[in-house]
Amino acid sequence: MKIGPIVLPDQPLFLAPMEDVTDQPFRHICKEYGSDVMISEFIASEGLIRDCEKSMKKMQIDGLERPFGVQLYGTRIEAMVEATKMAEAARPDFIDLNFGCPAKKIAHKGAGAGMLQNIPRMIEMTRAVVEATNLPVTVKTRLGWDHQSIRIVEIAQKLQDAGIQALTIHGRTKAQMYQGRADWEKIAEVKHHPDISIPVVGNGDITRPEDAGKAFDDYGVDGIMIGRATVGKPWLFKAIRTYLDEGVLMEEPRVWEKVEVAKKHLEKSIEWKGTPRGIYEMRRHLSNYFKGLPHFKHLRTRLVTSLDPNELFDTLDYIGEKYADFDASKLKSDSFFHY
Repeated sequence: MKIGPIVLPDQPLFLAPMEDVTDQPFRHICKEYGSDVMISEFIASEGLIRDCEKSMKKMQIDGLERPFGVQLYGTRIEAMVEATKMAEAARPDFIDLNFGCPAKKIAHKGAGAGMLQNIPRMIEMTRAVVEATNLPVTVKTRLGWDHQSIRIVEIAQKLQDAGIQALTIHGRTKAQMYQGRADWEKIAEVKHHPDISIPVVGNGDITRPEDAGKAFDDYGVDGIMIGRATVGKPWLFKAIRTYLDEGVLMEEPRVWEKVEVAKKHLEKSIEWKGTPRGIYEMRRHLSNYFKGLPHFKHLRTRLVTSLDPNELFDTLDYIGEKYADFDASKLKSDSFFHY
């Protein structure tokens, strides 16, 4: 698969951009486990052009993360163009436009998935950004605003004509949010349409290696993007790659292995954001790293309430010792390959 001049391996795995989740520490962990493409947390164009410190920090990248894209969203075309030019200074490999975020505070203001209610403006904005940069431009969107307004094949054709180099489709509408099942048949309609020549990346409900295999084998997508299922489970990338390359289901990591990953992640988060913020933003990960362990409630409470780094590292070490001999096959069904 290629995104403009960027050459990716066969069946590439993308880490989906998620606000306050896919920061640099988490991206590093996912890269170690085999994620092929990284994208920043989404960045508001208005915040970026006002030199918002948080927005600027989201664009900081290093060589470990490449190929890397900066994802932008907004409602004003002029602001998106200016933000694109500013993003170029961070030297990403591509610019990604967010036309898919369903959050009310974004979509109902016309940005993110809100653009699905104004297709002409979506295309105008895309064309303006493409013309403003020499970097490849990609788009992430959804099937439509709701089931009565699904026009994804038409939208894909227009986005391609506007100059994008790849398209990621989340197989739900904005109205669905994250409920119900992703409709991969609709994604496949775009991929196999005779007028679509750009790569199509599928997103939605990839929680097990078998889901990834089905996405490639049955629906023919060029790549897959994985989001929520990686939270606290970055090894899912390795599990998927092992399955795709060898046809083998990877065993669940031992608890002590998860402890070592969690400690490394926590260390990186504190180093990157300091305390207490680096700890606050680790909580969703820490609780998920050990999802499914029995009699874990009191330890989980400690992980998601303490602001003392030493106490957290001590708690993680204790978890490793307490569950050293735990049989991973006894974990609840939603702990590893389910979400």
